[in-house]
Amino acid sequence: MIAVYDGAGRVVGIEDRATVYRDGLWHASAGVLVRSGDGQRIYVHRRTDTKMVFAGMHDCLAGGVVGPGEDPVRTAVRELDEELGILATDGLVPLAKISWDGLWAGRPMRCHLFAYEFRWDGPIRHQPEEIADGWWWTDAELRAHLDDPEWPFVPDTRLLIDDLID
Repeated sequence: MIAVYDGAGRVVGIEDRATVYRDGLWHASAGVLVRSGDGQRIYVHRRTDTKMVFAGMHDCLAGGVVGPGEDPVRTAVRELDEELGILATDGLVPLAKISWDGLWAGRPMRCHLFAYEFRWDGPIRHQPEEIADGWWWTDAELRAHLDDPEWPFVPDTRLLIDDLID
């Protein structure tokens, strides 16, 4: 079950994730851009091929959908721990927010996306069901890949990228 939002960003209910995706209902997600402690590198990852949405695509935000009764900051902390094994009890810096009214697999996909940054030099542990692979890149390396519109990168993060990297 996940929180359902309206177009203005207000919580209006709860629904099963599959129904939200099937019917294109507004929902919210929170993601964390993990930077090295010196700010010079970004952790980029490839999603598993079994993900319900954006399977096999690359992303620079570790995150997920906002659950019932959860705020985006709590979601960001939870997802960062689940996906990358990073426990961020404090230190998340808000970066940006967008509302994405797009298409995925021929169906409407509507999401309010909250992005945060966290500095980290410790170990990273992938959740095998969510993350297939990951590596550190500079902003320039990520930007070079993003310059190729055919590179499979999560579309809502792509809309935010200018607010996330140099």
